[in-house]
Amino acid sequence: MSNELKNVLPPVIDLSTKVLIVGSMPGKQSLEKQQYYGNPRNHFWPIIGEIIEVVIPQDYGERLNLLKNHHIGLWDTIESCERKGSLDVAIRNEKPNDFKTLFAHYPNIELVLFNGTKAFEVFKRHIGLAVLDGRAYQKMPSTSPIPGKNIKSFEEKLEDWRVMHSYLSR
Repeated sequence: MSNELKNVLPPVIDLSTKVLIVGSMPGKQSLEKQQYYGNPRNHFWPIIGEIIEVVIPQDYGERLNLLKNHHIGLWDTIESCERKGSLDVAIRNEKPNDFKTLFAHYPNIELVLFNGTKAFEVFKRHIGLAVLDGRAYQKMPSTSPIPGKNIKSFEEKLEDWRVMHSYLSR
């Protein structure tokens, strides 16, 4: 099927990761660039910059190193799906990533933040919250530049996302 998408982005994670940010499925621009949050209008990188109080570098490799140095990891709930365009609402027939194995290999993750409703719903439905095994978790407002049902300003999103700060400063 022409609408089938494979998530080609591997997890950004190492043994020092304390906070795992879980998206749904990268948008078209992100898949083309092979970069998490590759749409320059997405609020993800500016929010991270504010929280860890740094200027986000333009180079993608430097961005990933910055995340790792601050104990932040990234992955997506969806390994493959069908979708026209980039919107989460268009996702169909999703197959989840293997979080059970990920958590077994990376036991230091203390907090899982779901970037938007779709990421959380897919995780709950296909993987189950039991796999979190006592880790703290929270559904966050999406950093997507596309306004959803729960439109929040950048400042409101930033305030919600600051929940990770206490995990990073331990």
